[in-house]
Amino acid sequence: MLMPKRTKYRKMMRGRMTGKAYRGAEISFGEFGLQATAPAWVSSRQIESARRAITNYLKRGGKVWIRIFPDKPVTQKPAETRMGSGKGNPEYWVAVVKPGRIMFEVAGVPREQAEEALRRAGMKMPMDCRFIEREHAGVPVEVVADEAAGNQEGAA
Repeated sequence: MLMPKRTKYRKMMRGRMTGKAYRGAEISFGEFGLQATAPAWVSSRQIESARRAITNYLKRGGKVWIRIFPDKPVTQKPAETRMGSGKGNPEYWVAVVKPGRIMFEVAGVPREQAEEALRRAGMKMPMDCRFIEREHAGVPVEVVADEAAGNQEGAA
């Protein structure tokens, strides 16, 4: 399970998830990505479950990047506790995800395989997600790859 090694403060306020994600909204490492289309808290268990779904489907082929990290503690009071007596203890960790955020990236596998792997990961997420791919100067990856293959065949 992902969680910070140490934090400055044990407890954090809930905050609000308004607006869009401007940071982390573009594919930086891989060729394909899973993008959030709604705001949500993603727990460390959900991140791990999605990671397992991706690596299991890809049969440990390709490379996977996890672009979110659960750094927000969520507290809960014990069951059957009366009101008052302070804030509860941290129970689990979540990553705050806003619409537009890229959560997972994949490279080194065909488009169909990456799409299915990320679709399975999206099922583990608490919000709607979509599959996106990196574009080279406004042209999808497939077209660039086809042109490169055509150039190599002509040279051979």
